[in-house]
Amino acid sequence: MKSIGQVNRSKRLEGFFSQHPVFTVKELEQFLKEHYSGNVHTRKALLTYYLNRGRIISLRRGLYAVIPVGRDPATYAVDPFLITAKLADDAVLAYHTALEYYGKAYSTYRTCTYTSLTKSSPFHFKSNRFQRVPVPKPLRERQNPMFGVESFKRAGVIIRITSFERTFVDCLDRPELVGSWEEIWRSLESVEFFDLDMVLEYLILLDNATTASKAGYFLEQHKESLLVEDRYLEELKKMKPKQPHYMIRGDREECRLITPWNLLVPEEIINRTWAEVI
Repeated sequence: MKSIGQVNRSKRLEGFFSQHPVFTVKELEQFLKEHYSGNVHTRKALLTYYLNRGRIISLRRGLYAVIPVGRDPATYAVDPFLITAKLADDAVLAYHTALEYYGKAYSTYRTCTYTSLTKSSPFHFKSNRFQRVPVPKPLRERQNPMFGVESFKRAGVIIRITSFERTFVDCLDRPELVGSWEEIWRSLESVEFFDLDMVLEYLILLDNATTASKAGYFLEQHKESLLVEDRYLEELKKMKPKQPHYMIRGDREECRLITPWNLLVPEEIINRTWAEVI
């Protein structure tokens, strides 16, 4: 029979689990320091106990997920967004993963992408791959890595994610992290509104003429649906490259020069070939 102290400890741990469906060793250590002791042996013993019971599972070193009572650890689907959010202290869901979180991605991917200042190797958990991408260099240099980052609560876990505006620009800046042009265009077209002042501010921070031109071209294409005022397009045209640039460096097949933007745009975007009915 459990003592009153053991029962109380179990209740407190269950409370911790309910508030931390995915948790790090650091978070557990902090909890133990506040309620019990910081003894490393206590932490190890508790982890071993709950791992053996199937109440928690190890995702990677120092990271665990809670398995609801009565569920099979082998088949329980741990929320990949929660895992991604815990992979670094400064993890920010970004690129295609941000689109998926907002429900704006045209397709569902098995790769979860986040930005962080901390280097980390990709890893797999079940059918998902998790990869870290460096914070864009201009933001690192300006010591502003959290520009355009928002926070949400999901199952009690704080998740940081790039805003619609930063996601829009990031997807055009690093299209290889998002997918095909069809995926990028269809996903971004599903967003009903962008704060264009923030878009412009972010593009100025990035200081990348090609990315500014790509953003300008997209906004011009969707001028009516996104209520894009001419003044934004004019500002973006001031940022365009002096010489024609390809939308993806090295990808020179079947492109057409869009003179106002000094941009060589793939024919599949201009003609929206993915929308053709075969």
